[in-house]
Amino acid sequence: MNLTLTVFRRLSLYLQYLKQLPPEVTRISATIIAKDLGLGEVLVRKELSHASRASGRPKTGYVVSTLIRELENFLDYNRLYRAVVIGIGGFGRALIGHADFADTGLYIAAGFDIDESIIGTQIEGKPILSMSDLPVFCEQHPVDIGIIAVPKQAAQQACDSLVACGVRSIWSFAPAALKAPEGVAVHYENLQASLALLTHHLRTTE
Repeated sequence: MNLTLTVFRRLSLYLQYLKQLPPEVTRISATIIAKDLGLGEVLVRKELSHASRASGRPKTGYVVSTLIRELENFLDYNRLYRAVVIGIGGFGRALIGHADFADTGLYIAAGFDIDESIIGTQIEGKPILSMSDLPVFCEQHPVDIGIIAVPKQAAQQACDSLVACGVRSIWSFAPAALKAPEGVAVHYENLQASLALLTHHLRTTE
């Protein structure tokens, strides 16, 4: 099954929506989900079918608790993946202290930086270590995902360091195109593009 990033994002959105429902809501239809999220009912039903073994029943809909469990399993939220953050500036600090990551199966084990003034400190109980310590740390605590939160000019070096330590998945918040060998997945979180989308909406709705 080859799903796009957009589909995975919406599946995550469905899960977040379901978890916020009042406890007395035990069943829900694709029609209501679609209406509340501003999406098409056919699209919602089709995408939920990727995760749910049984489609929602007519009139009664999906069992909320079952659908939550199926989405969590499909999105692999029940497995714990270890990650590190490279670059502990303002944005890196926010990432390493993000409490909700644990709900998606992501455990941030440590942060790494070159700034001597923060090396040896902790953020939310997570140690901030020197970049020179990265190889030993990855050898002792295998890392699944490397999160890059450094300036553009330092992004490729951070990527190379992670790859050299055997990290095969990289999540980059740096505005730079990275070169990685075959077998290493790089996903870019483009904040500039998201901002452009919002400002475009403002311009076109004035």
